[in-house]
Amino acid sequence: MASTETSGAKDAAPVEDAPDPQQDGGADAPHAAVAKQAGRQDRHDLSGLEAGLDALDAVVVKRAPIGQVLVKKVLPPISAVLLVLVVWQLAVWAKVADKTKLPSPSAVGQELGDRWRAGDLFSIIWTSVSHGLLGFAAALIIGTPLGLLVARVPFVRAAIGPILSGLQSLPSVAWVPAAVIWLGLNNSTMYAVILLGAVPSIANGLVAGIDQVPPLYLRAGRTIGATGLRGAWFILLPAALPGYVAGLKQGWAFSWRSLMAAELIASSPDLGVGLGRYLENMREGSDMAGVFLGILLILFVGIAIDLLIFSPLERWVLRSRGLTARSQ
Repeated sequence: MASTETSGAKDAAPVEDAPDPQQDGGADAPHAAVAKQAGRQDRHDLSGLEAGLDALDAVVVKRAPIGQVLVKKVLPPISAVLLVLVVWQLAVWAKVADKTKLPSPSAVGQELGDRWRAGDLFSIIWTSVSHGLLGFAAALIIGTPLGLLVARVPFVRAAIGPILSGLQSLPSVAWVPAAVIWLGLNNSTMYAVILLGAVPSIANGLVAGIDQVPPLYLRAGRTIGATGLRGAWFILLPAALPGYVAGLKQGWAFSWRSLMAAELIASSPDLGVGLGRYLENMREGSDMAGVFLGILLILFVGIAIDLLIFSPLERWVLRSRGLTARSQ
């Protein structure tokens, strides 16, 4: 009887209903819809992100119209020159100074024409330019490895780093008397003065550029075997290029100033007549028109070298790093 009752109790026990798939699907349907919508939103966001990255990577090369180039590049300097000429002529008309001290622009132009007709204008300019470029090239060859050595060897940096900074602040004209005594009145004097003025600037510019190179670049270079000279050539110099180019520009400025100081002081037939010597000759003859012409020619050559060599180099460095547009 007991077993029979037990069996009956078991039979009478309520049996749990099996889960209804339709009911569960109905309960999960809102969650599935939300998940599906979120997936579509994520794909949309990723597509937008990829499109944005593609837009950043795409380099749009646009050649500026001639009119725009004239307005932005040519018109401002021409306007500045015309303004200076107008103020200069007004000062002459107002008799701010005697004509022997303040010549008119037309008198300076006449002196330029006289030099052109005499056939010595280009020889005067080329004498100075050739000395300056050769001296700067030698300073580049010496200053670059010196800057690398100072930047990478702590002992060398502690030993001669302050000396380089002091030499950079020393006026170049101070070296001319010593160079004349040591080397005599010849081209070696000119080149020595240029080197002493330009090498510290180039070396310090490279040191400043290397100091700004992230250490991660050097570690990454070592992992691929770029050590020693290979690391300096393929890692350090490219990474330090902005500071290096700034040092080169400053080095050229020091080279040009040093050369002019040497030409003003040192005089010899072996040296020829450069711009500095021409300027001093005009001063000795009290020819202010010639003095003004010499000053303007020195300024013109300095600006021309910067526009033809260093400005394009600087723009290339900035463009390679995405800092300027190609249309500039």
